[in-house]
Amino acid sequence: MPHHPHWTAWLVPLLYLLGAAGAAVRRRSVWSALACASVGALGAALAGDASHLVPGRVIGPHNAPAAAVMTLIAFLGWVIARYSRGNLSGEATEQRFVCALLLTLAGVSAVVAARNFAVLALGWAASSAALHPLLRHYRERPGARVAARKKFLASRLAEICLLGAALLLYRRWHTLELTRLAQLTGAHGAAGADLQCAALLIAAAVLLKSAQLPLHGWLVQVMEAPTSVSALMHAGVVNLGGYVLIRLAPLISASLPAQALLVIVGGATAVLAGLTLMTCPTRKGRLAWSTCSQMGLMATECGLGLYALALLHLLGHALYKAHAFLSSGEAVRESGAERMQPQPGARPRVAPLLGLAVTAGLVTSSAQLWHAVLHAPALPWIALLLCTFGVATLLWEAAPDRLTRARSLLAAALAVQLYLLWHVAMSRGLAVASARPAPALALYGALCLLGLYWAQAHAWRAGPAAHRSRLYAWAAAGYFLDEPVTRLVTSQWPWRGVRSAHGRLGQWLAQREGGAA
Repeated sequence: MPHHPHWTAWLVPLLYLLGAAGAAVRRRSVWSALACASVGALGAALAGDASHLVPGRVIGPHNAPAAAVMTLIAFLGWVIARYSRGNLSGEATEQRFVCALLLTLAGVSAVVAARNFAVLALGWAASSAALHPLLRHYRERPGARVAARKKFLASRLAEICLLGAALLLYRRWHTLELTRLAQLTGAHGAAGADLQCAALLIAAAVLLKSAQLPLHGWLVQVMEAPTSVSALMHAGVVNLGGYVLIRLAPLISASLPAQALLVIVGGATAVLAGLTLMTCPTRKGRLAWSTCSQMGLMATECGLGLYALALLHLLGHALYKAHAFLSSGEAVRESGAERMQPQPGARPRVAPLLGLAVTAGLVTSSAQLWHAVLHAPALPWIALLLCTFGVATLLWEAAPDRLTRARSLLAAALAVQLYLLWHVAMSRGLAVASARPAPALALYGALCLLGLYWAQAHAWRAGPAAHRSRLYAWAAAGYFLDEPVTRLVTSQWPWRGVRSAHGRLGQWLAQREGGAA
């Protein structure tokens, strides 16, 4: 029976490339080119989704997740394009911005459409290269230049890791087709130092591209870029690491060192970044640290074999972060409204423990009910624990009356049911399987979740008094983990040839913009 045609997946990146070419040729029609490309890409992605519903068509195990992520990218590209036109239209650098934006979307969608590891690595490198001028959109700002240099450093190290992994995989299996690699790994495992090293390099590349410790500083320091760039980066570009891990799940699941690297680094990043975001005074800063923490959590989920949960996390995080950044202009009004609210009184110490106990019972009973009545796949205990810690915060606030307490409990119950529903959809509808996690790694992940929950509960109980603690001061400074990288890129930019090439490219684009004007 026929499979989903391979060439249809490339319509989306092709439309973005055509839009970038049109914007580069005619400066006066850059926004029309952006609108046409974004609308066409969204239509192509939706048409690809509709083709999956044709009777008699067999969908490969990786086509459904790719189609879902491709539709997500096209939708976000359409929203960001509409926002950018209203926000940046009329600027002198609008042509350069539109071309770089479309090329970034083309690179991101090429990663999703790729069926070959080499093509995936090239698309990922292309998206990073196209994102670089967007991060330096306002070149006169030193913060933008420093953050872009940090991103350049992390991306090049990640691409070296991907190149090494590609060479090792080809040397062992004599192919780079992703489907074939999955089949060979499933049949023979990842035994051998070369395959273990390849999986370890892929995990390292994902951590570098996803702004994990210690090369995380660029993600929280690119607030000098336009808001639409922040939305694209946090909702689309950084999330690619999770998709790559899902796409290469058989290889990652067969390598304990790669799983350990993802869980250890991802768990530490999730905790430390989660603590830091509670001390950040700005809205965009909190969103940036939140992305860093969420990417660490997503890497931990993949390292524990929870790929269905990671895909659900990817889709939900992308939509939330895009909305949060594009609506960040309402921060002043919301801050004023919060100051108008009455200040909370004493917060009971038992509230976090009681909320955790109630939520644990709710999650456990609901999961058993779904498994017994609806024959839903059983969730690993670490996934249930993650849901418990996430929902328990809804029950913290001291409610003044029974009606408010009932509403909080109803919201928690609804959140649990939605979590289980979407997990079933990821497991069955999108054919994303999960692997059994290593016990030691699962225990480490559980301890990270417990530590983060305890720290959040302590900060909630302490209220304004938490600002006087020594831990608060360290967290507000990001534990000084980014200082060595900052000193490196500010004291001496090591690749002078690359810097000169970037300068010549910028001069050429400036001359074109001046001539067109």
